[in-house]
Amino acid sequence: QVQLVESGGGLVQPGGSLRLSCAASGFTFNTHALRWYRQTPGKDREFVAIVFSAVHSPNYAGSVKGRFTISRDNAKNMVYLQMDNLTPEDTAVYYCNVFVDSQDYWGQGTQVTVSS
Repeated sequence: QVQLVESGGGLVQPGGSLRLSCAASGFTFNTHALRWYRQTPGKDREFVAIVFSAVHSPNYAGSVKGRFTISRDNAKNMVYLQMDNLTPEDTAVYYCNVFVDSQDYWGQGTQVTVSS
């Protein structure tokens, strides 16, 4: 079965950095696009970034472009989100996502809190 397990969240000061990781299993990793989303209480889940399986460049939400970098390691079945220059508005639960066989799969999420 498809499993996604996020890690790397925590408390960081404004201007700081964090690197989130997502370990994936249960599907052919190198043929699927992987996404990061985030959600704050009372709001819909928000797209953050996508990394494709092939040559296409990653895409980012406008709010994180230039500060976040998504990457993947097909040998390890891992996807990463490097987050730099964090602001309090980045505070959220971050989720890894993949669409496999017409179904969305989500991890359990990892909390990121940006506060002084």
